[in-house]
Amino acid sequence: MIALPPGRKVNKTLIALTLSTLLASGSASATSEMQEIEARLAAMEKRLAAAEQRASVAEYRAQAAEKQVQKLATQQQQKQGVTAQVAQPTSRPEQKIPVSNKSEEGVFEFHGYARSGLLMNSSAAKTQGGPTVTPAGETGGNIGRLGNEPDTYVELNLEHKQTLANGATTRFKAMLADGQRTYNDWSAASSDLNLRQAFVELGQLPTFTGAFKDSTVWAGKRFDRDNFDIHWIDSDVVFLAGTGAGIYDVKWANEARSNLSVYGRTFGDIENNENTAQNYILSLNNFVGPLQFMVSGMRAKDNNARTDIEGNRVKGNAANSGVHGMIGLYNDSFYGLREGSAKTALLYGHGLGAEVKTIGADGALLPEADTWRIASYGMTPLGGGWHIAPAFLAQSSKDRYVSGDSYEWATANLRLIQEITQNFEMQYEGSYQYMDLRPKGYNNRNAVSGNFYKFTVAPTLKAGDVGEFLKRPEIRLFASWMDWDHRLDNYASDDAFGSNGFSAGGEWNFGVQMETWF
Repeated sequence: MIALPPGRKVNKTLIALTLSTLLASGSASATSEMQEIEARLAAMEKRLAAAEQRASVAEYRAQAAEKQVQKLATQQQQKQGVTAQVAQPTSRPEQKIPVSNKSEEGVFEFHGYARSGLLMNSSAAKTQGGPTVTPAGETGGNIGRLGNEPDTYVELNLEHKQTLANGATTRFKAMLADGQRTYNDWSAASSDLNLRQAFVELGQLPTFTGAFKDSTVWAGKRFDRDNFDIHWIDSDVVFLAGTGAGIYDVKWANEARSNLSVYGRTFGDIENNENTAQNYILSLNNFVGPLQFMVSGMRAKDNNARTDIEGNRVKGNAANSGVHGMIGLYNDSFYGLREGSAKTALLYGHGLGAEVKTIGADGALLPEADTWRIASYGMTPLGGGWHIAPAFLAQSSKDRYVSGDSYEWATANLRLIQEITQNFEMQYEGSYQYMDLRPKGYNNRNAVSGNFYKFTVAPTLKAGDVGEFLKRPEIRLFASWMDWDHRLDNYASDDAFGSNGFSAGGEWNFGVQMETWF
């Protein structure tokens, strides 16, 4: 039997010559043997041809597999690029994280705020607390919050952001919040769990040009992006929120931009769908350099005909419309005197706009209601490890709920921080509030006037950034002393002042609290 090298083709000419030579010899046996050899060689040629075909198929499959491996490797590199971006830490809830243009999968972010603490009086018994504990608190007259909060409050924010191949950006945000005053671990029966925000933003749309080039369009349920507050007294300066739509950052010039939005809010009980009034708020918010000019108009048709779930008229003389305006000044220094920051705002509202803090939220206001509000606060380091943050908030409201009524109050607050070590600081806070409230019998309230005082000392632990007012988390021990004029106990029978064990004459409170945000 003749063996051939793998892949070598049979030479038919050589076979023919060999057969001719053997036949010419005249040997019968040789002739028979050569016929057998020829048959075997023919079969071998057939097998070799089949082997070549299989080898060709195998080579094609190997090339296809190599291309698939290269494709998978490219996809893995893209995936690793996006994963690396997800792992980047964020320091602010609104910080934008870039996403690779090679992928449109996007990134998820989780942000939150929480506070929780234990508050007791000097007899180790239940006590009253909260920034709105004074009679003025019913109309937004907050006081200092340090060492004065008996609750647990949590906000959980989940966001999804992506950058598309065409450069457009998207953002979805959902926010859950809950507030509790029970100290028990299981508190479902008293839970206020609520979906406070759920909205979508679209930005950097490639078809938007001119003034709209860098604008952001949104729709859903949300807090307005440019709300701001005084943290030390836990009060918004202005708070616009509801369900609606709008556009941010329409740029008219380098230092001039505008926001336009429409929000809806509901007055009345949700069980009484036929008699609820919808308040629609159209707001134009303008920014020119450090100045802010905001104006809002609102309409709540048939608010004066609204009834409760039993069919009774809620308030036949309630306003059906209103206006609201604000002028704000943002300083990148401490009132132009030294390093730091400061914000100041003057607000006015009429009719439904007379609830100047939470715009459009109060459906009981009279058509002639007028409210003025001024707010200012700042922060600055003093040197030697000391930092200071003063705040001032005052409001005057007339013809608010009853013709001829008035609600006037003013709060001054001062917080000091003293750095002790890189993880320990002392916090001190003092609050003073004057109030003159003349409700004309509305809601069984009595006319009162007087002063309130509070002082708190709070040894505080921090992981780092000691001395920074707005860095968290913190764990605080505290002792608070408060007192107020005796006549303030007579404002109402169902408020904190004058309640059992909580009357004028001096009150010591003690406790511990954590606070964090990220």
